[in-house]
Amino acid sequence: QVQLVESGGGLVQPGGSLRLSCAASGSIFVIVSMDWYRQAPGKQRELVAAITGGGTTNYADFVKGRFTISRDNTKNTVVLQMNSLKPEDTAVYYCHIIHKRGFTTTPYWGQGTQVTVSS
Repeated sequence: QVQLVESGGGLVQPGGSLRLSCAASGSIFVIVSMDWYRQAPGKQRELVAAITGGGTTNYADFVKGRFTISRDNTKNTVVLQMNSLKPEDTAVYYCHIIHKRGFTTTPYWGQGTQVTVSS
């Protein structure tokens, strides 16, 4: 089993910044990808940013140029640096990984952390 613990959410004014962190622990073999998703009230969960073990990144169009995803493979952590935040970024943000052990791949989700952008 793999556990994900997120931190760093909170309340910030428009134009401000927040840094989300997620640490994976447990019986870890290979983490294929580490991602951040978000879900706003009444909306579907959507991908925000993803990063592979080799460092290849992918961003949703609505965060390009504002958010940066990074990971530390030695510590099994992923960070989402969020700048120039907008009210529409308000959502619960979830850490997500794809874990591989042998031929088996398993997705894991964190518990979510609330990000509120408001004046």
